[in-house]
Amino acid sequence: MNPLDPLLRAHVVDSFERQAFMSHLGARLTAVEPGWAEITLAYAPTLTQQHGYFHAGVTSAIADTAGGYAALSTFSTRDSILTVDFSLNLLAVAVGDRLVAHSSVVRTGRTITVCSLDVYAVDGESSTHVATGRQTLIRLADRPDR
Repeated sequence: MNPLDPLLRAHVVDSFERQAFMSHLGARLTAVEPGWAEITLAYAPTLTQQHGYFHAGVTSAIADTAGGYAALSTFSTRDSILTVDFSLNLLAVAVGDRLVAHSSVVRTGRTITVCSLDVYAVDGESSTHVATGRQTLIRLADRPDR
């Protein structure tokens, strides 16, 4: 696999850094390569549901965002993307020091891209696969983020 073009990497990172919601959650874009992205989110009590587990909404948000940046990494710096649809199956309770979302592009086209989504709860050296899903995104050609 070829490394991500530096200009495209800067475009992806800049777009992520403008996501106020990801900043609000404390999420970080920890890796991006052509057709692949990773987002990491450290545990905080404000991100939990009533049992103290990471909230499913938090899990979904970082999965969706990882997919978006995996897709964006396959286009140009003149383009942006929007999620059209995604489905996420919750496999286990999300408890740990952090959540890590991985997304990879299954197929990219001129307009539509499909990504796979996986989220892991990491606790020390062990990890649990807590969510998996699929996402469809639309390319907004020649319409960069604002």
